[in-house]
Amino acid sequence: MIGDFEFWSLTLALGLGTFLIRFSFLGLLGGRQLPGWLLLHLKYVGVAVFPALIVPAVLWPAATSGETQAPRVMAALVAVAAGLRFGPVGAIVAGLIALYGAQALS
Repeated sequence: MIGDFEFWSLTLALGLGTFLIRFSFLGLLGGRQLPGWLLLHLKYVGVAVFPALIVPAVLWPAATSGETQAPRVMAALVAVAAGLRFGPVGAIVAGLIALYGAQALS
């Protein structure tokens, strides 16, 4: 088990690190216009991060000890299709309906 001093030291160090990362963009660059090439690349951050967070939860969920379930995969595919047509809110709503509907049927 980790001691109190180590825990709070690590917590403060991680908090300071994340603050400095955010401050580097917001505080130092907040009043400046970013170059076009950087803005173009920043648009792809969400597109890369969200699938990286969601795909493991769909294909290898911890709730099932890493076993893939058909309702989760089907709901993810429905959410992607709805997202392309209706945007993020449509993807969330369609994915939830598909997941709970598929779980109720199986």
